[in-house]
Amino acid sequence: MADDLTVTMNTATHRFEAQLGDETAFAEYRLVGDTITFPHTVVPDAFGGKGVGGKLVQAGLAHARENKLWVKPTCSFFHAYIAKRPELHDLVHPDMREGLSVP
Repeated sequence: MADDLTVTMNTATHRFEAQLGDETAFAEYRLVGDTITFPHTVVPDAFGGKGVGGKLVQAGLAHARENKLWVKPTCSFFHAYIAKRPELHDLVHPDMREGLSVP
């Protein structure tokens, strides 16, 4: 399911979005200067267990990398995803890197 799912960046709503029927999964973002903050992610039950949350994170992080933006993962889902993947830590704003260690 997640492999053929399209995630789009909706600049009008400041969200990365994926559609499934009438449902929308999304990751909100805030862009300020050279930093993109991800404060909130919503994955409706219809998307559950299909890897949609991961696809939203991947799209947001790909955008950050392509545009040389620092990432502030204030959303717990973004934070946990990045914390488990040390190869992504270089994207995280230096002020937030200390909290990325996995317990």
